[in-house]
Amino acid sequence: MTTAAARVDVHQHIVPSFYRDRLVASGIAEAGGRALPDWTPEAALEVMDLLGTDTAIVSVSTPGTAFRTDPREAADLARRLNDFSASLAAEHPGRFGCFATLPMPDTAASVTEARRALDDLGADGVTLLANNQGVYLGADGQDGQDALWQTLDDRGAVVFVHPADLPAPAVENIPPFAADFLLDTTRAAYLLVRNGVVRRHPRIRFVLSHAGGFVPYASHRMATAIAADTGRSLLDVLDDFRGFHYDTALSSSPAALPTLLAFARPGRVLFGSDWPFAPTIAGQYFANGLDSGVDPAVLRAVNRTNAEALFPRLSGTAAAPIAARPAPTRLRQSAQRAAARLLFKLVQPGTG
Repeated sequence: MTTAAARVDVHQHIVPSFYRDRLVASGIAEAGGRALPDWTPEAALEVMDLLGTDTAIVSVSTPGTAFRTDPREAADLARRLNDFSASLAAEHPGRFGCFATLPMPDTAASVTEARRALDDLGADGVTLLANNQGVYLGADGQDGQDALWQTLDDRGAVVFVHPADLPAPAVENIPPFAADFLLDTTRAAYLLVRNGVVRRHPRIRFVLSHAGGFVPYASHRMATAIAADTGRSLLDVLDDFRGFHYDTALSSSPAALPTLLAFARPGRVLFGSDWPFAPTIAGQYFANGLDSGVDPAVLRAVNRTNAEALFPRLSGTAAAPIAARPAPTRLRQSAQRAAARLLFKLVQPGTG
């Protein structure tokens, strides 16, 4: 895998110590079936260096602030997380951007915080969980969401849609991140299309995590259901699904990547790693799948130029380089890359 990919990673998470402490104090030791990972800016930069990532647009993963049942506490936590993210970007020029956390399902507070984060803090967009305490994005009868969509549309905002635990008990021996997360994103995408949110608010750029869950694979099946239900044109519904942006986190495999690239509109596929919830070796594995599975022009687009279209501030600029890694670190990273390439070839023979 090249170390000069200059990738823009639109799916990388932060777990600040104060946020971890709040989660643990609330009895939350994992997210989506994965233990809360360790995170520091230094560790993030080292992994970015390993994966050839120039800039990461960071976000807070599930449960966001939804675990705070007091709306004021949720709003306060969102503000603190967004102030932290803005400071992280300022302290590491060009290396980090951020998707702001919104205190959903409180839509009024989310409108207020979206305005502050986008207008005052310079956030690159906002993060929305696919469902918040069981209420899905785009759900019928959620009038409060309309005010949020209008606020985001007015600003031409990027909305990063990340899955949460399904509003139902997990199935034994199926960790939520392995399958339920994909369904959660798919449900939100379905409702955003079915209920016309993407049509009424065309300036919002939605990014669906993990290649959109099941969306590319099941798109025609879902589109026929929506067309039959609403009387809309099948082609229009498919066009709405194709109009989402999609990241490659945990999804650039020889099985999934061709479907995603065949379905999404040109320019709509973005690089994602899902670090640190996805361990470093997983990030390497799927980055190798991307590097090994597409032609150079598509690779350049997925790695960077598609993201530059979403985030013009990145266009034509390179992040400030970090200090040269010590020789032992460089040697270790070189060995890690070689081992990851070998693993990918062994698991997927014929790809390299």
